[in-house]
Amino acid sequence: MKPRKASELRQLTTEELRQLLHENEETLQKMRFQHALKQLGNTAALRTVQKDIARIKTILHDRGVRT
Repeated sequence: MKPRKASELRQLTTEELRQLLHENEETLQKMRFQHALKQLGNTAALRTVQKDIARIKTILHDRGVRT
Protein backbone atom coordinates (compact mmCIF):
# COMPACT_ATOMS: atom_id res chain seq x y z
CA MET A 1 0.00 0.00 0.00
CA LYS A 2 1.39 3.35 -1.08
CA PRO A 3 1.13 6.28 1.37
CA ARG A 4 -0.68 9.39 0.18
CA LYS A 5 1.14 12.70 0.18
CA ALA A 6 -0.27 15.59 2.18
CA SER A 7 -0.18 17.84 -0.89
CA GLU A 8 -2.29 15.29 -2.76
CA LEU A 9 -4.79 15.13 0.10
CA ARG A 10 -5.07 18.92 0.37
CA GLN A 11 -6.42 19.06 -3.19
CA LEU A 12 -9.45 16.96 -2.19
CA THR A 13 -12.71 18.49 -0.99
CA THR A 14 -13.76 18.18 2.63
CA GLU A 15 -16.43 15.64 1.75
CA GLU A 16 -13.92 13.52 -0.19
CA LEU A 17 -11.56 13.64 2.78
CA ARG A 18 -14.30 12.50 5.13
CA GLN A 19 -15.15 9.60 2.83
CA LEU A 20 -11.48 8.64 2.54
CA LEU A 21 -11.11 8.84 6.32
CA HIS A 22 -14.07 6.51 6.79
CA GLU A 23 -12.68 4.04 4.24
CA ASN A 24 -9.22 4.07 5.83
CA GLU A 25 -10.64 3.53 9.31
CA GLU A 26 -12.59 0.51 8.05
CA THR A 27 -9.48 -0.81 6.29
CA LEU A 28 -7.42 -0.38 9.45
CA GLN A 29 -10.00 -2.28 11.49
CA LYS A 30 -10.00 -5.16 8.99
CA MET A 31 -6.21 -5.22 8.88
CA ARG A 32 -5.95 -5.32 12.67
CA PHE A 33 -8.34 -8.26 12.72
CA GLN A 34 -6.30 -10.07 10.05
CA HIS A 35 -3.11 -9.34 11.98
CA ALA A 36 -4.60 -10.82 15.14
CA LEU A 37 -5.49 -13.98 13.22
CA LYS A 38 -1.99 -14.14 11.65
CA GLN A 39 -3.48 -13.66 8.17
CA LEU A 40 -1.89 -10.31 7.37
CA GLY A 41 1.16 -10.68 5.17
CA ASN A 42 2.38 -7.07 5.08
CA THR A 43 2.34 -5.72 8.62
CA ALA A 44 3.98 -2.48 7.51
CA ALA A 45 0.70 -1.62 5.77
CA LEU A 46 -0.86 -1.09 9.21
CA ARG A 47 1.51 1.77 9.86
CA THR A 48 0.90 3.27 6.41
CA VAL A 49 -2.87 3.33 6.93
CA GLN A 50 -2.46 4.83 10.41
CA LYS A 51 -0.29 7.62 9.01
CA ASP A 52 -2.76 8.30 6.21
CA ILE A 53 -5.54 8.62 8.79
CA ALA A 54 -3.43 11.04 10.79
CA ARG A 55 -2.69 13.14 7.70
CA ILE A 56 -6.37 13.33 6.78
CA LYS A 57 -7.38 14.27 10.32
CA THR A 58 -4.69 16.97 10.41
CA ILE A 59 -5.91 18.52 7.16
CA LEU A 60 -9.53 18.43 8.34
CA HIS A 61 -8.47 20.06 11.62
CA ASP A 62 -6.62 22.79 9.71
CA ARG A 63 -9.82 23.46 7.78
CA GLY A 64 -11.77 23.72 11.03
CA VAL A 65 -13.86 20.62 10.39
CA ARG A 66 -14.76 18.22 13.16
CA THR A 67 -14.16 14.52 12.50
